Amino acid sequence: MSLNSKLLFIIIDGVPWRNFRRYFGNLEGWVKNGDARVWKHRSVLPSISGPCYASIHTGVAPQVHGVLANEIRFRVEQPDIFSEVTKAGGRTGAVTHSYWSEFFNRYPFDPVRDMEYDEPGSPIAHGRFHTMTGYGRDNQMTPSDVDLFATLTMLTERFGIDYGILHTCTLDSMGHRFGHDCLEMDNACLHMDVMLAAFLPRWLKNGYEVIVTADHGQTDRGTHGGHEDEQQETALYWFGGGKGPAEDAVIDQLQLAPTVLRRLGVDIPATMKAKPFLD
Repeated sequence: MSLNSKLLFIIIDGVPWRNFRRYFGNLEGWVKNGDARVWKHRSVLPSISGPCYASIHTGVAPQVHGVLANEIRFRVEQPDIFSEVTKAGGRTGAVTHSYWSEFFNRYPFDPVRDMEYDEPGSPIAHGRFHTMTGYGRDNQMTPSDVDLFATLTMLTERFGIDYGILHTCTLDSMGHRFGHDCLEMDNACLHMDVMLAAFLPRWLKNGYEVIVTADHGQTDRGTHGGHEDEQQETALYWFGGGKGPAEDAVIDQLQLAPTVLRRLGVDIPATMKAKPFLD
């Protein structure tokens, strides 16, 4: 079955609205040139990575899917983007933290079995994962983002995936260490923007629509999880077609999954009750 389009979903973990708009000059340049659009994107609560990952892909709140903390992990029960794209005959891929494999493919994560696999017919057909084992304030344990972007590009060109996701924790880890109002964080954001810029034109040339966003924001003290604009609000950049909302609209995180499925031409399951923000 041929889907309506191809789409890549790029999640840069833990970037508040302010820092996306201040430091991602390449992304902002595409917007200024009329080739992309940007909206404010507000996360679910708690504004913690694991709950946000599960909500982004299932379109339901943490209180429904049950992932309420990073330490609470299992294979989620609700339909998700991966399962629905695969069911519709599409090919999926993921270059992410191992949590995504646990939530949407199988739990628990076995590094030998699950670090890298190609299993057509499974929800995530082509998986390339990292664990960040040993992560802490003084040791980030994050892969180079160039390596992650290159790996996603390889999956698109080797396997012709219809839907792919990339997730990087670099800026979230830097934020926890330094906070979001310092020279170290400024430079980290600028470097991420440059690394992304090296691959984005290639994805667009290869016919992909692209979302670039974060799972949640982060404060100047390096925290998130609670009910505060800096912790919940981030930016969402859209490179693709369709009629979207007004520039000042705020995208609810639960709108992401049904929007992606609509763009791909895949049926939206009844569990995803939020209205897509793109036609």
